[in-house]
Amino acid sequence: MTDRAGPRRELERTRDGGGPGAEQARVALTAETSADRLRAAILALATARGADRSTCPSDAARAVATDWRPLLPDARESARELARAGRVELTQRGRPLDPDGAWRGPIRIRLPRGE
Repeated sequence: MTDRAGPRRELERTRDGGGPGAEQARVALTAETSADRLRAAILALATARGADRSTCPSDAARAVATDWRPLLPDARESARELARAGRVELTQRGRPLDPDGAWRGPIRIRLPRGE
């Protein structure tokens, strides 16, 4: 999404719709710490989009802060933690990534296949 407010609006729609990802979207929009907001935003966006679509760390950062660029390293680390826990899968150019690997560059975040 090129519109910086787009991911935030997506979280608001997910929260208000009450469907998959609604509770995580509520947390992403109200949690006290940026770490909790980022973690919840990643889960909400991935859940709302489903296993056949993905999100990226910058979507999560844009969803929780106007000045989102400083949050990008934290968003990537939150994605790694969620992948280690089996909650999401990280990909690059369509291929799964090891969350403990030494990768760089753009990544995508999706629900694990089969969920």
